[in-house]
Amino acid sequence: MPGIGGIAAAVVLAAGMVVMRGAGGGQPDDLSTNQPVNLKAMKDFKKPDTAQLKKQLTAEQFAVTQEAATEPAFHNEYWDNHKPGIYVDVVSGQPLFSSLDKFDSGCGWPSFSKPLEDSSIAERSDHSYFMERTEVRSKLADSHLGHVFDDGPGPTHLRYCINSASLRFVPLEKIAAEGYGAELAPFIKRRPPHRKPTVRQKRNKGGRHKAGGPWFLPSGSSPEVTFISA
Repeated sequence: MPGIGGIAAAVVLAAGMVVMRGAGGGQPDDLSTNQPVNLKAMKDFKKPDTAQLKKQLTAEQFAVTQEAATEPAFHNEYWDNHKPGIYVDVVSGQPLFSSLDKFDSGCGWPSFSKPLEDSSIAERSDHSYFMERTEVRSKLADSHLGHVFDDGPGPTHLRYCINSASLRFVPLEKIAAEGYGAELAPFIKRRPPHRKPTVRQKRNKGGRHKAGGPWFLPSGSSPEVTFISA
């Protein structure tokens, strides 16, 4: 993907490689990455052959991940997604990025300041379209993801400019159910220890203070942890 300063030129240069959503194919027969994953077994992941990938992925997902195509800026699924959660490789299900590291770069593609783990991605020099860029690929499935630039926010000052079509978003409320419980910790903010409840905080169901009564918390809340948004 182009840097912010060269977006206009890159759009012209890459016009032939842009893939419009749904072009050349319908819905995938079996998007297996929607199923719960076993992260321990993921190290034994074996990439499906081309025929199976064409059944598993949409035409756009296949073109982006397998042929290094680029989806249209501002016309893709996650460029303006602000919900908390994680983004996984659409091919393998490997966790790649977090909403906590996502920011609005103005380029029209999902942008992240860092991956969940450096070991989850691989970088390659890309000299296509008369540009000097660093391509980003997933480590397990070798999926083309996008490019990384050095014009991002601190502290990394990096901008991982990623195609939505190479990702699948797992919302916060489904992370554990889909087998990604290990990625929940960054979303949990530990509250400082509570002081002893005051008289006003100790109330019974009728709203009147009862000595030694329970300290009622808002429904669904916890005295120890709370989830934070992206």
